[in-house]
Amino acid sequence: MKTMTVNEVEQQLAAGVKLNIIDVREVDEVQEGKIASAIHIPLGLIEFRMHELDKNQEYVMVCRSGNRSGLAARFLEGQGFSVINMLGGMMNWEGPLEY
Repeated sequence: MKTMTVNEVEQQLAAGVKLNIIDVREVDEVQEGKIASAIHIPLGLIEFRMHELDKNQEYVMVCRSGNRSGLAARFLEGQGFSVINMLGGMMNWEGPLEY
């Protein structure tokens, strides 16, 4: 599975690179702030909402620490999606947040 660090994601977004980010945290966690361009799909709903995703796109998976996003990334990869896990998660995010 491909990975990116929090800093790499922040740098790409700052440079204007469009990343398809999926935040798999729970609703209460996302209310504390998320990456502005991220789509919120809780981990428990990934299986039921993957039809909303495009297999021709690459997705960066995000959670609090990088663990749940890793589970989501492995699952989606097994379904034929191109995914990257953001290591370190939102605990290490220093970029702007959307509330």
